[in-house]
Amino acid sequence: MSIVYASLNHPQRVALAAEVHSRPFLRLHAPETLTHLAVYVREAGNGINHGKDQHVLLSALCTHFGVSAPDQEAKHFYHDFGRFRLKWECHTEFATYTFAQEHQSALPTAQAFAQVPLAHVPQEWLLSLQGKIMVAAHVVLEHGADDTAQTAQDMEAIFEGKLMTSSKVLQGGEIWTDFVIQSDGFSRFVVRDIDLRDLQGGRLVQRILEIETYRMMALLGLPHAQQAGPTMNQIEGDLAALTAAMVTADQSFKGTPEEHAEDERILRKITGLAARIEKMSLENSYRFSASQAYFRLVQARIEELRETRIEGVPTIGEFMDRRLAPAMNTCQALAQRQAALAERIAHTNDLLRTRIGIVQEQQNRQILQSMNARAAQQLKLQQAVEGLSVAAISYYMVGLFGYLGKAAKAAGVPINPEIATGIVVPVFAAVVWLGLRRLHKGMHEH
Repeated sequence: MSIVYASLNHPQRVALAAEVHSRPFLRLHAPETLTHLAVYVREAGNGINHGKDQHVLLSALCTHFGVSAPDQEAKHFYHDFGRFRLKWECHTEFATYTFAQEHQSALPTAQAFAQVPLAHVPQEWLLSLQGKIMVAAHVVLEHGADDTAQTAQDMEAIFEGKLMTSSKVLQGGEIWTDFVIQSDGFSRFVVRDIDLRDLQGGRLVQRILEIETYRMMALLGLPHAQQAGPTMNQIEGDLAALTAAMVTADQSFKGTPEEHAEDERILRKITGLAARIEKMSLENSYRFSASQAYFRLVQARIEELRETRIEGVPTIGEFMDRRLAPAMNTCQALAQRQAALAERIAHTNDLLRTRIGIVQEQQNRQILQSMNARAAQQLKLQQAVEGLSVAAISYYMVGLFGYLGKAAKAAGVPINPEIATGIVVPVFAAVVWLGLRRLHKGMHEH
C-alpha cells in the first residue's frame, strides 16, 4: 500500500514536507564550545551564483578531512569530524559554519574561550575566507549556579567591552555578551545552563547565533543609507531650484521662443534628476528591504528567548532597541524619503510637461488659424480666377459664334454677324457662369 500511496503524491510533497526540518539545531550538552562563522561572498541580486561559491568553500573543507561534500543543490549539511562537529547552512546571501566541540570536563570560562573548535580547522582554508567573514563568534555553553552577582564579576574579566548585556532566558538559562568584537577578532557569548531541559541548550545557542548573524546582515543597509544621504540632499536642492525657476517663468510668461527654450532646458534637467533617483532606488531598494527583513528576524528571535531582567544589566532586547533600531529606522526613513523624492520629481515633471503641452496647443491653434486664413485667401483668389475663367470661356465661345455668323452670311443667310454676336455675349456669359455654379455645387455635395 505504501508504494501505491507514493504514486499519489504531488511531485513537490516530500520536498515541501522536509523543508520545515531542513535547518535542525545542534544537540548541545554543557560543557561545550562553539565557533560560528557567517561567510558573505558577494552582493546578492547582481547575477552572481552565490550558492556555487559557498559550495566551493564547503567542498574544500570537506576534501581536507576526506569527507564527501553535499551536492550543489544542498542548503544544509551536518557531519561529525571526530574532534569537532560541523553544521553548515546556505542562506539567501550568506552561509554559516558552526563548529562545535564537547569537553569531557568543565573548564573555566576564560580557558574555554582559548580551546575553541576553530583550532582544528586548517589555516589554509581560513585564509581562503579573506574579506568574506561577516560574523565570527565564540560561544561557551557551561553549567552554572543561579548566582548573578558572582557571575557578573566573573564576566567582567571575560569581556573587554564596558557594557554587557545579560538576561535569564527560557526559565533555566542565562546569556552574557557585550556584542563587541574582541581583540582576537571574535565576539563572545556565554550561555549558562542553570536548569535547562534536554535539547534547550541547542535551541538557545542557535537563537543567539541567529540574532548576531541577522543583526550584522541588517546593518549592511546602514552604509548605503549614509552614502545616499548627501546625494539625496543635492537632488532635493536641484529640484527646489528648478521648481523656483518654473514659478518665476510662469509669472512672467509671454510665450516667446526664448521662454520655450528655457522650459525645455528645465525639463531636461528634471528628467536627469529622475534618472539619478531611479538609479539610486535600484541600487538601494534591495538592500533596504533585506535590512528590514533581517531586523524583523532579530526581533522574532529575541521574543523567542522570553527574557527576564537581571538587575543592573540591560537585556538583549533593550540593547537592540537602543543600538540596532535607530540604524534600521535610518534605513527605513531614507527609503521613504527616496520614494517621496521620486514622486515629487514625477509631479514636477508632469507639471512642466503640461505647461509645455499647453504652449504647444496654443502654437498649433495659431498654425491652424494661419492655415484657415491662407485657405480663405486661396478661395478668394480661386473665385477671382473663376471670374476671369467665365470671361475667357465666354470670349472664346462668342468668337466661335462670330465665325459661325460670318459663315452663314457668306452662305446667303440674311443675318448681321456683329449684331448677333453682341446679342449672344450676355447669353453665353450667363450659361458659362451657371455651368460653373452647377459644377461647384455637385463637387460640394460629393
